Amino acid sequence: MTAYLAAMCKLVFEETGLLPHVNCGVLTRDELLMLREFNGSMGIMLENVSERLMLPGQAHYGCVGKLPALRLETMATAGELGIAFTTGILIGIGETPEERVDSLFALRELQERSGNIQEVIIQNFRVKPDIRMRAWGEPSALDMLRTIAVARLVLGGEQNIQAPPNLTPDAYQMYLLAGINDWGGISPVTLDHINPERAWPMVAELRAATAEAGFELRERLCLYPEYLARPEFVRDGLRARMAALVDERGIVREEETRW
Repeated sequence: MTAYLAAMCKLVFEETGLLPHVNCGVLTRDELLMLREFNGSMGIMLENVSERLMLPGQAHYGCVGKLPALRLETMATAGELGIAFTTGILIGIGETPEERVDSLFALRELQERSGNIQEVIIQNFRVKPDIRMRAWGEPSALDMLRTIAVARLVLGGEQNIQAPPNLTPDAYQMYLLAGINDWGGISPVTLDHINPERAWPMVAELRAATAEAGFELRERLCLYPEYLARPEFVRDGLRARMAALVDERGIVREEETRW
């Protein structure tokens, strides 16, 4: 399975010039090495550091791959191999406020050790009719704002923090005021494959909302500018393509922007 994924990443890059970014769960060192050469970055959500959520009746029951220690180990190993990782927490899955904070501190400590956590996502759980948790409540916009603000305090000013705008369509602009600096992978041509029923905001709308809050919407690579500037995080086979796409700040040049 991992070998097939690695082959598809190579094919996508060679045939299209797109920079792959895989999120394929817990990985061994050998699997990370197999995927590394044709991925600009990789990702895995921590979701929550609490092992209590692995117990019967809880959100992670029966999901061995969600064991927090395994996910943290994958990210730490990736750091040793010079792979930048996106991760984050999922709120509203039965965790306590204290467990949210514990999860943020776990990610801060991981970043202090490994240095490869390029982005932390704060994501709100949304109910779907065909899942085991279909009768659970959803976190409010206020829950999201509080968690984003705490994440900014815990993780510090240098950490990139993202929250998806399509999961709170009526309040996402407030995320900018709470402390995020990134919207994630917004696409005008594809669905959110995790939440396909939640359409992305139109790019023009998102640009206007961002500007109203005092910021400029710009496109970046899957690898953040500060990691693009560190050779150990840039694969040799991707280096020329990345350099051709970005300006002196490490963000996508205006003439290369697709939207």
